[in-house]
Amino acid sequence: MKNIVKLFIALSTFLTILAVLAVAGLSPLSLMEAALLAMTPLALAAVGEAVNQKGGVSNIGIDGIFLITAAVAVLGAEDFGSGYTGMLVGAAVGGFLGFVHGLLSTYAKANQIVAGIGLNIFSYGFVPYFLMAVWGFPGIRVPPKEVLVPLRVLSIAGASFRLSEFSILAVVLAALLHFTLYRTPLGLRIRACGESPEAVDVAGIGVYRLRITLSTLGGVTAGLGGAFMSLAWFGGVVKEISAGRGFIALACVVASGLEPLLSLGFAFIFGFSEALAYAVAITPGIKEVVPYHLVLSTPYIVTLAIVAVFIGKRRFPKSLGQPYVKD
Repeated sequence: MKNIVKLFIALSTFLTILAVLAVAGLSPLSLMEAALLAMTPLALAAVGEAVNQKGGVSNIGIDGIFLITAAVAVLGAEDFGSGYTGMLVGAAVGGFLGFVHGLLSTYAKANQIVAGIGLNIFSYGFVPYFLMAVWGFPGIRVPPKEVLVPLRVLSIAGASFRLSEFSILAVVLAALLHFTLYRTPLGLRIRACGESPEAVDVAGIGVYRLRITLSTLGGVTAGLGGAFMSLAWFGGVVKEISAGRGFIALACVVASGLEPLLSLGFAFIFGFSEALAYAVAITPGIKEVVPYHLVLSTPYIVTLAIVAVFIGKRRFPKSLGQPYVKD
């Protein structure tokens, strides 16, 4: 009952905000369209990383995965002539990066934070080199429209509304992972692996194998998010395409307390704040009043505020970030 009341209050507040924005001259339908697009890469990465951290492995290299997979997905789409194949390439490369991080975090006993930072730093150098080496042009690549992933155009109250099937996938994936965590034996093993890997090992379950699998899953979902940005949202790749969104996805994970459904909710909040920021920045009568750069910093201000408010109220697995050493 308490959760239903909270959900009702949240929906009422959101509808009130939309009504106020409509009075101010902003289109609620356009805001929702932009918010769902901005939410999708964050949600895809956050729900996978939430489950990964439930199992005890933390990967802060999501921003690096976003950058690398956004670039290689464009190459895959152009080589195979299909945006959907490019998405699969992005997911595969993301899964490989997650797999490597899992190996480093288990068998190599690496510091997981340092390994994630290393992945981010590597991506900042690799992507500009990759763009120059493959296409001979520094910093940007715009593929032909034919190989991009199209958005579905729906009609709502006589107005067109663009929606990606990957936005729907993010919602379904969050619900599926939540169900897996709390309604299946596998979910119990995942949660136990983060709380007490010794007990999991004694029960005959491979802690390393499970953690590597979860890390790979987190890489796959982050890879989908990176590919989505270049092939379905922006229609190309630039060397700064992630713009720190990987860290915002991590903020969704932390603020949610590693809960996939709550991660989805926070991803939508951040996506909506980004959509609102760009809408305000281009709306006559408003953009002249509100400083442009202040408006565009709104998603990052919201990130800091939400993490500051919620992080103290969350409980995290006891063995999160700690390599398991077999006796």
